[in-house]
Amino acid sequence: MAKIKIAEDFHENESGVTGQYKNWFLDYASYVILERAVPAVEDGLKPVQRRILHSMKEMDDGRFNKVANIIGQSMAYHPHGDASIGEALVNMGQKDLLIDTQGNWGNINTGDDAAASRYIEARLSKFALEVAFNPKTTEWQLSYDGRKNEPVTLPMKFPLLLAHGAEGIAVGLATKILPHNFIELCEAAIKYLKNKKFELYPDFQTGGMIDITNYNDGKRGGKVRVRVHIEELDKKTLIIKDVPYGVTTPQLIDSIIKANDQGKIKIRKVTDNTATVVEIQVDLAPGISPDITIDALYAFTDCEVSISPNACVISDQKPQFLGVRELLTLSVDHTKDLLKKELEIRLAELQEKWHYTSLEKIFFEEKIYKELEKKHETWEKVLTAIAKAFEPFRKQLKRDITREDIIKLTEKPVRRIYRLDIDELNAQIKGLEGDMKQVRHDLANLVDFTIAYYDNLLKKYGKGRERKTEIKLFEAIQAQQVAIANVKLYVNRSEGFIGTGLKKDEFVADCSDLDDIIAFTKGGKMKVVKVADKAFIGKDIIHVAVFRKNDERTTYNMIYVDGKSGVSYAKRFNVTGVTRDREYDLAKEDPKSRVHYFSANANGEAEVVRVILSPNSSARTKEFDFYFETLEVKNRSSLGNQVTKYPIRNIKFKEAGKSTLSGRKLWFDATFGRLNTEEKGEYLGSFDGEEKLLVIYSDGSYEITDTELTQRFDAEKIVEIRKFDPEKIITAIYLDNEKLQFNVKRFKIETTTLHNKFLFIKEGEGNRLEAVTLHPQPIAVIKSGRGAQAKTQKIKIADFVEVTGWKTVGTKLFDFSKSVEVEWGHKEEAKESPQTELDL
Repeated sequence: MAKIKIAEDFHENESGVTGQYKNWFLDYASYVILERAVPAVEDGLKPVQRRILHSMKEMDDGRFNKVANIIGQSMAYHPHGDASIGEALVNMGQKDLLIDTQGNWGNINTGDDAAASRYIEARLSKFALEVAFNPKTTEWQLSYDGRKNEPVTLPMKFPLLLAHGAEGIAVGLATKILPHNFIELCEAAIKYLKNKKFELYPDFQTGGMIDITNYNDGKRGGKVRVRVHIEELDKKTLIIKDVPYGVTTPQLIDSIIKANDQGKIKIRKVTDNTATVVEIQVDLAPGISPDITIDALYAFTDCEVSISPNACVISDQKPQFLGVRELLTLSVDHTKDLLKKELEIRLAELQEKWHYTSLEKIFFEEKIYKELEKKHETWEKVLTAIAKAFEPFRKQLKRDITREDIIKLTEKPVRRIYRLDIDELNAQIKGLEGDMKQVRHDLANLVDFTIAYYDNLLKKYGKGRERKTEIKLFEAIQAQQVAIANVKLYVNRSEGFIGTGLKKDEFVADCSDLDDIIAFTKGGKMKVVKVADKAFIGKDIIHVAVFRKNDERTTYNMIYVDGKSGVSYAKRFNVTGVTRDREYDLAKEDPKSRVHYFSANANGEAEVVRVILSPNSSARTKEFDFYFETLEVKNRSSLGNQVTKYPIRNIKFKEAGKSTLSGRKLWFDATFGRLNTEEKGEYLGSFDGEEKLLVIYSDGSYEITDTELTQRFDAEKIVEIRKFDPEKIITAIYLDNEKLQFNVKRFKIETTTLHNKFLFIKEGEGNRLEAVTLHPQPIAVIKSGRGAQAKTQKIKIADFVEVTGWKTVGTKLFDFSKSVEVEWGHKEEAKESPQTELDL
């Protein structure tokens, strides 16, 4: 019986502990969510932030206070240590919105900490005092120890949550709201009040660029990509001008060094020159392309980061997931309600003041004060006599006269009463009536009053708060295309292995550890594998190379024998896409099938080979030439064209052929400043072999470049980009600011150096390119004067300007005037179109 009793007690205790654990955990989770990690939707503040601001308001006298003192004052409301209060205070101070700071408050760019709290000072900003405090509209509650009152939420009349942003991790959920621009928030609030559509996108103090394509209104599942600005100082040096949101300069530099150590980029050194602004200098290794390095920095370092917002707020004492537009509309509606309350309170105060001033006027004007001089038996009878004296005038008032009103009148010093000027009282009453009329008008037109409120915030506090983060579409960077070759690839042909660890075998090429490798065997098999230390392909490997997906120009020429029939076939094919590690049959699937001849041609070349048949064959002609140009490029699984039915002894390369492919069609996408083959942007033409591009810039320089797709162009500075023809004549009109005249020149490009800019206008401060054309017979249209004095003149440039060298100053065309406009009067030559080429 004793054992049964103990067991029962044990189970009862176990059940009790389990129940207590569940309750305690739920209480803890609720506390962390509601009281620590997640901001309230009403004022956008977490409890610690609200308590700090309330404490600062209590201490506010217009002067700075030591942060240590503010922390001490806040601890009367916040049941946690000084460290969490100090950290929250510094974080708000660095936002530069609600708090004016003095001293070393750290640096958000470098991650440097603020000085100790005893050395730095703070006070509420004028903006905070205007938008965040009003004891008359504040709901109060007892502090944690019951000694003081603290606000449930501050009466915030601004979308602070969206301006500051918020981040917190609670039990079972997290919040991450990105900061937005002050001016754009006010403008969006006005648009909402006017029933107009609005958009809101993040803006960071750290600057940079942001791609908001997948922002998803800041909701769960959304994502933004943030990049730094990288400038090309010269061909050997890059300058990073900012840091992504949430990343510091040491973290950014560490990520660059790590990428270099892993061989993904090649740099000589990184120097942190950050002072008041971010400046990180990246010195490139010799022979490394700056354009490819910029892409690689975005692909492999913290120069680009992805941020996933998750807007969670406390609303109605529970967490809710909302979008930023909904958060703004809730804030604006809340602000409108607060303004309405303030107006109603103001109206009640004015009415009370009007009532008392009117009483005072009657008290003086009708000499009711003389009741104080009469000898009444008791004080109550004095009050009753005064109340009776007011009886004839009660209709002039807007509410009944109370005992408190009469007592207040009698408490005024008699000397003050005798000195009252009735005209002054009348003026006061008139002013109060005007104020009440205005307040009633504002209440009747509450939306317009709220719009004016936001307009006023913009005018008073909007200066210097312009957007810092540039909104921009980011191009997709293929990591494989920009990764630096950091490993060496080897092959053991007979055993059928490839890999980076076969250092005693045949060297194939330098490649990146992100690359895919394509390999072909004598048995007509093909496989694509990831770069690895050692990978098996199949015995008798005949070709190994780095594989480029969607490459439609690399063409494989092959002659093979069908093991079953003995017939030899030839075919040409591309490999644009495959399943990694899968084996593909290029010859007929038979163990006796063999490849006689194989070549890989980067630009679709079709060679001539000499086919030598077996001397024992019955063929009359034992040797003949085979021309691959007679074959069409087909699918890799195609059978091919029959070469011979007789056994082949050998096939020898005889003569290199020309490309059978049409030129590579290129487009220029001005959105990203990139060349592409995906038909995005302006069509530039079909480019063969060594054909180049001519780029003319707005600063009066030109550049000849190749057609490498990894190049980056500053599209905003480009005035002309087209296929380079050395015989084309360029006509340029530019301003010579020193002589205050426009010059014109015609020249052919004589330079051959690639990727170097050459200034073709006169060098000097204020000189600028006005117009440029490659038309053979250019006509300049000069418009001068305004209104009735306007004149238009057409000039055939080729009639009086000779073709000279690109360095010449040129010929004077006309004098400079601010009212002069220059444009071309000829029709520009139509550029090639891909459709025209197809028709031809």
